[in-house]
Amino acid sequence: MQTFGKKGEDLACRFLEGGGYEILERNYRYKQSEIDVVCKTDDLLIFVEVKTRSSRIYGEPESFVSESQQVAIIRAAEYYMAESEWTGDIRFDIISIIKSSNDEEIVHLKDAFY
Repeated sequence: MQTFGKKGEDLACRFLEGGGYEILERNYRYKQSEIDVVCKTDDLLIFVEVKTRSSRIYGEPESFVSESQQVAIIRAAEYYMAESEWTGDIRFDIISIIKSSNDEEIVHLKDAFY
């Protein structure tokens, strides 16, 4: 059975692919850090954090990406770039998803953090 977060990541990947992005990795791990999606468009490598919630009752999904989580994602991204010998431009995005039983809303926040 898929978890709620996994379903959100699947939605995010379909959304990105529909926008012309090429998915390179899902759930890329480096030590204790994880990047939900690594994708590419043109000459830009993008590291994406996906946040999925069932409502906004506690705030927008993207507000749950903490500073320490951002640092961990950046650390994993640095390792990914070294491992893949990437020397081009990069970007850190957040895909915010509100998914209820009968609706879904996807917001793509580009350059969400550095």
